[in-house]
Amino acid sequence: MKAKRELTDEQLVSAYAKGDNEAFDLLLQRHQQSVFNSILRLTKDRDLAEDIFQETFIKAIMFINQGRYTESGKFGAWITRIARNLVLDHFRQEKAERCISTDNEEVDILNRKDLCDDNIEDFIITEQIHNDVRRIIAALPNNQREVLIMRYYRNMSFKEIAEVTNVSINTALGRMRYALMNMRRIAEATHIVLTL
Repeated sequence: MKAKRELTDEQLVSAYAKGDNEAFDLLLQRHQQSVFNSILRLTKDRDLAEDIFQETFIKAIMFINQGRYTESGKFGAWITRIARNLVLDHFRQEKAERCISTDNEEVDILNRKDLCDDNIEDFIITEQIHNDVRRIIAALPNNQREVLIMRYYRNMSFKEIAEVTNVSINTALGRMRYALMNMRRIAEATHIVLTL
């Protein structure tokens, strides 16, 4: 472990991309305080900052696993940029939800899918996706399933999950990471499509 601590961020990212999960834990430990502080400065809301912090590292995990990390030697700046973009996305979405403009005559605000009842085809497809997701979640190891359910179905923060399950926040994040990776693997192996 000590030898790994001496690796550069770039070397740790490379090790993680090759399957060394401990390497990502070191990256998380190395950058969590500065990333969280930058989010908190922008949001000025500790609960929101915690949620965005968690989403930042989940997004980083997905990018690295997909081979989309290309910032040579600048992991700290890269992860901070992801965090900043998520903060901006949050505030843009919040603003969009508060305002609906009727200035654009081409847009009929009453003719929106989210205001309409689903047709039977949408209902059947949505029900099938929900059934597939339930089957995939049931196939996960217990500790991964537990964290995933707490996060997405009970809307708990990783801090709350860590307290309830008696593990560290890093362990809770790790279990979520493995759960998402396993869900993707199971979906691909069984040719399940989880989108409308």
